[in-house]
Amino acid sequence: MRFASVACALGSIATAVAAASTQGLYDLVERRLPGRSHDFAFELNETVHVNRTTPQNDHYTVSTASNGSIAISASSVSALATGLRRYFVDIAHVDLYWFIGSRLDQLPPTLPRPNSTITGASIVPWRYFFNTVTFSYTTPFWSWSDWELELDWLALHGVNLPLAWVGFEKILLDAFQEVNLTTSQILPFFSGPAFQAWNRFGNTQGSWGGELPLQWIDQQFELQQKILSRMLELGMTPILPAFTGFVPRALVDVYPNATVVNGSQWEDFPPEFTNTTFLEPSDPLFSELQNIVVTKQLDYYGNITQFYTLDQYNENDPYSGDLGYLRNVTRGTWQSLKAANPGAVWVMQGWLFTSNADFWTNERIEAYLSGVEVDEDMLVLDLFSESQPQWQRTDSYYGKPWIWNQLHDYGGNQGLYGQIDNVTVNPISALANSSSLVGFGLTPEGQEGNEIMYALLLDQAWSPTPIDTAAYFQSWVRTRYTGNNSIPPQLYTAWELLRTSAYNNTNLTSNAVSKAIFELAPNTTHLTNRTGHHPTTINYDPAVVVDAWKNLYAAAATEPALWTNAAYKHDFVDVTRQVYSNAFASTYADLLDVWTHPNSTARPLAAHAASLLLLLRSLDPLLATLPQFNLAPWLASARTLALATPNGSTSAVVADFYEYNARNQITRWGPHGEINDYASKSWGGLVGDYYLPRWLVFLEYLGGVTPAAYEDGAVRARIEGVEAGFQVAGSGLGVRESSGDVRGVVESAVVPALREVGLL
Repeated sequence: MRFASVACALGSIATAVAAASTQGLYDLVERRLPGRSHDFAFELNETVHVNRTTPQNDHYTVSTASNGSIAISASSVSALATGLRRYFVDIAHVDLYWFIGSRLDQLPPTLPRPNSTITGASIVPWRYFFNTVTFSYTTPFWSWSDWELELDWLALHGVNLPLAWVGFEKILLDAFQEVNLTTSQILPFFSGPAFQAWNRFGNTQGSWGGELPLQWIDQQFELQQKILSRMLELGMTPILPAFTGFVPRALVDVYPNATVVNGSQWEDFPPEFTNTTFLEPSDPLFSELQNIVVTKQLDYYGNITQFYTLDQYNENDPYSGDLGYLRNVTRGTWQSLKAANPGAVWVMQGWLFTSNADFWTNERIEAYLSGVEVDEDMLVLDLFSESQPQWQRTDSYYGKPWIWNQLHDYGGNQGLYGQIDNVTVNPISALANSSSLVGFGLTPEGQEGNEIMYALLLDQAWSPTPIDTAAYFQSWVRTRYTGNNSIPPQLYTAWELLRTSAYNNTNLTSNAVSKAIFELAPNTTHLTNRTGHHPTTINYDPAVVVDAWKNLYAAAATEPALWTNAAYKHDFVDVTRQVYSNAFASTYADLLDVWTHPNSTARPLAAHAASLLLLLRSLDPLLATLPQFNLAPWLASARTLALATPNGSTSAVVADFYEYNARNQITRWGPHGEINDYASKSWGGLVGDYYLPRWLVFLEYLGGVTPAAYEDGAVRARIEGVEAGFQVAGSGLGVRESSGDVRGVVESAVVPALREVGLL
């Protein structure tokens, strides 16, 4: 059996880390502050085992020990990590961040000591992180170093219940082989690296553009071993996948009498890639496969968790709406899980009750959940609590334990966005009004920005009253820009302007991160004023964000060293991107108005078109300066995974397949553009070599026709030509070098462009 030697060598991950105790925290400090771990003293001052029947909250203290070390004591390793971050942020004014990495190296040689004891206590036992699709929108091509930063971030922010999906295809491959399917029958079932989340959900089957190689399955399984070890070292309880029931179509060739139904078509995908075969839980083979899947993970990883994620109807309606059928599905699934692991808790995303609300009436929801006859055997993630909470209409999921979550971001979109009131006031209110609420969490589809909103909710899990966001943002500025520079007052002004505008959305018809319309396939309708999960509406005065940009820019004039500050450069590019997005939308609206209602006194159509193109041409090089806003690292990370394990002449073929996956997800999202532009990004290279050519085609066409003569099909055909050409792996399209010279591009391209369009 493949990997037997690896499993034996590693042994039980749980056993390996059980004795580590506080060692994981010392190791974290040593990773981020080499040679400084002796300055800290961690102590577990009591054994508090958070379990499914008697969940208990965490607590910590931070003080100065008699020997001068930073003494942190807590009820759990997770609480120790939280106390460590409180020291970093509140006393030393440094932190660790997405994209820009650790800023802990800005600490002085002599660590500042707390003048008095700092205490903290969680108000919920569980702090959850990840959405199943985050593993495709954000992490599919991550290396171990990427995961190390992520896991350190999670630990320091108090997360103790993360999803752990990586490498699951290895488990499924083994399971299906044990019930006599061949490798050649199994591999065509799996989707490509950038689309595995939807294969796991039963939305898609198979892969367009190539077949998932065994090499990928092997690599990801090895990576999962490292991820799980680190999660446990840092005090986290991972949530592992269970068997959902989705199976290769070839299963019925081996088991012709198996009770199967076909799932519903998903997002207009052709039948070969959807309508996934679902093995009914009533079939004895379902329980057999569940036992194999759970047992395999116990064998490989040890008895490290009682939590298993299992979603059977994500954006797929059940075969029947009959209440008895729905109850029997969950009852059979629950029984299979408990038979495989008597301590198992079924973790379910509650997204189906939002996305398919027409099907999921309260009566059907109650019937479905009632199949799990012991409430504590299920944990429901109220996936979109800040915008479309379901816990109220379902009477707290009819008694099942549940977690309040902020989803915030769909498809890894990048607009500045937040609901500061909803993620501070509402979870506290929910805690007071629901006896089965056991955690706060984050469920972003993609982890692409607005980090402050995610830190805010995780910090709220340690505050019994709503956090004062004005003070919170001010503290954020002081800590974030720590370095070889002062912190000019303009930085505080800029973030206060952002707090009260982009981060204070109260119009929940637009309920998630906004999309730049230049990322959307050009046309004359349905680009502006879109609401819902992918809004293009601007629910604040755009001039306020321009003022924030001006203050950021002025701060660097006051303190030029900011141009070398990684946090400042990231934020300046991010806010500039939003200024451009807003300006593009208003200029596009003006262009359409002139085109639809020609007026000799108005600015000419060609002048508006020129402004749109100028914005794209000057934004592209700015985005490309930093790797986190650049397409090239996304493509390179995909190709690197193929080349990391050379296998002769096929390595280039595999690399091309991975790159095609990476390109396709952020553009056409499907073999024929089934959900075109869903996961679009404002990335250097993508703006210049994909969005700009599409807009050039559109504007050229628009300039030559009247509204009466406009043919959507004709212009769409031309745009599709651009889209198809960009899918080609190895074409070099979109590849830019990240120079890091933000200041140079701002002064040579951005400022002149903003002056040209009238924003400066």
